[in-house]
Amino acid sequence: MQSLDSEQASLRQQVVEEDTEEWQRSLNFSGLERVGGVDLSFIKGDDVNACAQLVVLSYPDLEVLYEDSQMVTLTAPYIAGFLAFRETPCLLDALQRLEKSQPALLPQVVLVDGNGLFHYREFGLACHLGVLSGLPCVGVAKNLLQVQGVAKDNEHQSQIAALQKGGDSFPLTAASGKVLGKALRSSDSSSKPVYVSVGHKISLDTAVRLTHSCCRYRVPEPIRQVHKHTHTHTHKQTDAHIKSL
Repeated sequence: MQSLDSEQASLRQQVVEEDTEEWQRSLNFSGLERVGGVDLSFIKGDDVNACAQLVVLSYPDLEVLYEDSQMVTLTAPYIAGFLAFRETPCLLDALQRLEKSQPALLPQVVLVDGNGLFHYREFGLACHLGVLSGLPCVGVAKNLLQVQGVAKDNEHQSQIAALQKGGDSFPLTAASGKVLGKALRSSDSSSKPVYVSVGHKISLDTAVRLTHSCCRYRVPEPIRQVHKHTHTHTHKQTDAHIKSL
């Protein structure tokens, strides 16, 4: 546990919380052509075998260019606050497979189904994957992580109600005063926000703008597509497992 703590702290120091790419400085993200999405989904009732999934979409059209699904067996134990140590290797492998096989399709930024700096130790899955891959990463969570004084209380609900249209957001401020992320109303048709935080090599404002620009519905398209592909693949694997019994 202590070694994980020190390793996490060391990796945390490598996180870059500002824009590093030319396309990030453009209002319409000129120069951005490929956006990735990653997720790890478990078979129901099984917390060891999972489906690691990567999709790459064109930008701004958001059409699927590439998808990779792999059933994986997680060897690291689950430890609260250190989930990324368990999940990152499988997602990193997917990116590395793509880099070796079709480097021209490597995403220029990855949207991660999970949190980045909006985390117990300000180092969630999106940060971990970003630092180890070297790619800009954004954490996009569907549920609020109640951490560092951020709570799903009446004030939070009032702030959500005040989001008038897609693109509106408000900061998720820790008890220390530090802004850890933003709640974003991602679409006009959905009043339920997503929670965006910096993973690596991107500023929070740019992460929020990018996430909104990738939304046709509530969940940004790279993550929505990764869920569609993951669930299809996982169901096939589950059916094959049942037939083998």
